[in-house]
Amino acid sequence: MAKDTEVTEAGSFSAKDYQDPPPAPLIDAKELTKWSFYRALIAEFIATMLFLYITVLTVIGYKSQIDGNADPCGGVGILGIAWAFGGMIFVLVYCTAGISGGHINPAVTFGLFLARKVSLIRAVMYMVAQCLGAICGVGLVKAFQKSYYTKYEGGANVLADGYSTGTGLGAEIIGTFVLVYTVFSATDPKRSARDSHVPVLAPLPIGFAVFMVHLATIPITGTGINPARSLGAAVIYNNKKAWDDQWIFWVGPFIGAAIAAFYHQFILRAGAVKALGSFRSNPTV
Repeated sequence: MAKDTEVTEAGSFSAKDYQDPPPAPLIDAKELTKWSFYRALIAEFIATMLFLYITVLTVIGYKSQIDGNADPCGGVGILGIAWAFGGMIFVLVYCTAGISGGHINPAVTFGLFLARKVSLIRAVMYMVAQCLGAICGVGLVKAFQKSYYTKYEGGANVLADGYSTGTGLGAEIIGTFVLVYTVFSATDPKRSARDSHVPVLAPLPIGFAVFMVHLATIPITGTGINPARSLGAAVIYNNKKAWDDQWIFWVGPFIGAAIAAFYHQFILRAGAVKALGSFRSNPTV
């Protein structure tokens, strides 16, 4: 039995003396020589491509169903769109978590990089793979349904009429905070050790977070919270409005991810207190 764990009366392991894994190096050139690194990039590319293909197709399908239909309940509705996004994240994170970590989102990757969970090289390459996958996924939608794609605005994220830029930016910041905070909490190894008797499937709360955020923010921005998703749709649709608003879907998610990383690592996990305690116990001579 591991030295840093103990068995409780319930028969589960306690995380009383659990030690966090060492932080990832800032730059790890050795990763470039490993097949597992490139396998992870392929997994992120394919997962993001499938994510965009299914979700954008759902958005366009919904718009085509309600076009000229007097029934306000026609089509899958916002609820169905939210389920498509959340459900696909659940499925794809479940499938790729053991290979790449199941990021499928540059904002998630950025948050994990700030928390020193991944190296700079891996973070940058993940983001490139995710953006390329998103572009290819939306490209497939356009290739299969070109007339519907153009008519129904390609599933691109834009700020809805009647909302200010600040409102849209705030929606993206808070929405991404919810998502990335959930990612940190669901994948926290200390939680896994402490609550090993509770069978929590990490992709499930992450998918639900995406679902809930979409319900709240689809009317405002169409819900980005994923820069790759917004970029992929903007590149293929290539509309001025989509490009004018594109910065919102990068700045907002990155700010939200940074706040979530800081909150989880330095407040909930008391990273700042631990660092200060380490400094005091090891004074310089």
